[in-house]
Amino acid sequence: MTENELSKIIVDICYKIHTKLGPGLLESVYEAILYYELNKLGLRVEKQKALPVHWDEIILEIGFRADLVVEDKVLIEIKSVAELTNVHPKQVLTYLKITDIKLALLINFNESYIKDGIKRVVNNL
Repeated sequence: MTENELSKIIVDICYKIHTKLGPGLLESVYEAILYYELNKLGLRVEKQKALPVHWDEIILEIGFRADLVVEDKVLIEIKSVAELTNVHPKQVLTYLKITDIKLALLINFNESYIKDGIKRVVNNL
């Protein structure tokens, strides 16, 4: 399955979650439900995946934690904030560069309409 095919599935599930629950819950709630739904479809999903950062001769074993990584192809960063700022997509792009993953979805569930809260971030896709 390609990155774009996976992203369509992820976006559809986010729409389903948001339609049923709406905005205003903790990020961890949306993360747990999205993780559950993706697993239910038989996709390989890693939650709170610790990813290393390499610098010169040192390796920081846990440079950051990715909220969800689907099939090693799509990184998902979940937010539940009043609004995304300019730093959020930049942060996610850095995650992509560090991991060599090509596509991320930055999802802010705290929007009236989930379509307004989903941002695609790409790294050489």
